[in-house]
Amino acid sequence: MRPIATLLFAAALAVTACTTAREREPYAETQERFDAKDGQARRAAPAPAPMVAQQRAVATAADVAVFSRSSVAPSMVIRTGQASIEVDSLERAVAQVRLLAARVGGYVANTVMQTGRGDLRSASLEVKIPAERFEDGLNGLTPLGKLESVNVVAEDVGEEFTDVTARMENSRRLESRLIDLLARGTGKLKDVLEVEQELARVREEIERTEGRLRYLRSHAALSTLTIAVHEPVPVVGHAGSSVIGEAFKQAWRNFVALVAACIRGLGIVIPLAVLATGGWLAVKRSRRSRSPHTADA
Repeated sequence: MRPIATLLFAAALAVTACTTAREREPYAETQERFDAKDGQARRAAPAPAPMVAQQRAVATAADVAVFSRSSVAPSMVIRTGQASIEVDSLERAVAQVRLLAARVGGYVANTVMQTGRGDLRSASLEVKIPAERFEDGLNGLTPLGKLESVNVVAEDVGEEFTDVTARMENSRRLESRLIDLLARGTGKLKDVLEVEQELARVREEIERTEGRLRYLRSHAALSTLTIAVHEPVPVVGHAGSSVIGEAFKQAWRNFVALVAACIRGLGIVIPLAVLATGGWLAVKRSRRSRSPHTADA
């Protein structure tokens, strides 16, 4: 009787073990996927020091801020343009350029005006325009006045942006490895100092790369259009002067130039006149000296 009870008890234990193993199979598979995803080495590594963990968190946050998909420009093309326009009124043209910049969603960054006496009244305005509205900005130049010239240059920096982004990712990975080395705290003091120096160099390189990425991203998002406007050049005289007054001034200059030419001509006329007079007197005196001899004969 006792052997039969023992066999029944062993069979019950075997059924219970099989059931438990089946229930644990999904959890084991899930755990294996988690291990393959995160890596067993990371879980096996010692916990970092509080300061190192804080540095790693800051680095990760900065990485997310730099490589956020929403901040990357859809088209990495930097476009710059220059336009020259002749206008009737300088002040009205400057105001119209400001209105045009606001209408296309941009702004006027720099303004240089030249309105001094004797100078051609002109102005140069540097307008920042969103890349997607750049064509609208060019189309808005025609109503300002007589469009003399337009020059647009497009520079594709997509390849450079990709290279700089790859260097940034590599520098981030190297920074993470160096932080892990410092977190372990093993090795000589000399080795620790070398790791800290290398970490400082890597972070400096990361800062330079971040600056270049921000530059490429901002200039690709905002195009630059430099608009030069100027009033018509006067037909007579120079800019900033009266046409009639300039005409009288020019007539006086011509008269003075004529008198000066006559005075300069005296330097040639007077010597020739002196030579001609001397020759004439010599010939006359020679004739007089021959007249008595002819009468005696």
